Amino acid sequence: MAQRFKVGDHVSWNSEAGRVSGSITKVHTQDFDYKGHTHRASEDEPQYEIKSDKTDHIAAHKGTALRKID
Repeated sequence: MAQRFKVGDHVSWNSEAGRVSGSITKVHTQDFDYKGHTHRASEDEPQYEIKSDKTDHIAAHKGTALRKID
């Protein structure tokens, strides 16, 4: 099972532009629409919305794509 995160956790992930970091703003445990796409989420495999540290960009990722940082 992937690591669990909570709102406020500081995490990083890979993007086309390289490693990005940000803070989790929402935890989804049900399917949700984001930027025109349905993201699959469940209690066992939640998805997270993360606000980038450097921009106001919001990304949605599974826990397996994230790494907690201090």
